[in-house]
Amino acid sequence: MKNLHILFIDDDEIERLKFNRICKQSSYKTTIIEAENGEEAIKILDTQLPQLIVLDLNMPKMNGIEFLHVLRANDKLKYIPIVVLSSSDNKEDVKKCFEIGVSGYFIKPLHYEDYKQNITNTLAYWSANNLLT
Repeated sequence: MKNLHILFIDDDEIERLKFNRICKQSSYKTTIIEAENGEEAIKILDTQLPQLIVLDLNMPKMNGIEFLHVLRANDKLKYIPIVVLSSSDNKEDVKKCFEIGVSGYFIKPLHYEDYKQNITNTLAYWSANNLLT
């Protein structure tokens, strides 16, 4: 099983801890790089290219939608798959994200087990995906 390199972008420390815990407890090999906002993520992407980005939308400095626009305008970065994991169930946000080119959109569930299942399913899919470099 290959190691899946993930850039996880979320300003909430508890969300970052939760995501890391689920990845470590899963049967999938992952390396997690964390960023607290889009600006920090862009700096990380200057030196490291993940195979997958998991992105929150509601963040300070550069929110998720702004980050998506910057990423998709960059020829080197625009092909990195992005899965949005957000508390926003706003239909316009969802539509806008898919128009920009995200690979998936999950609303953060209230129950931990549902959250864990969403993350585990995401890891399963992207770990099995042979298109990732």
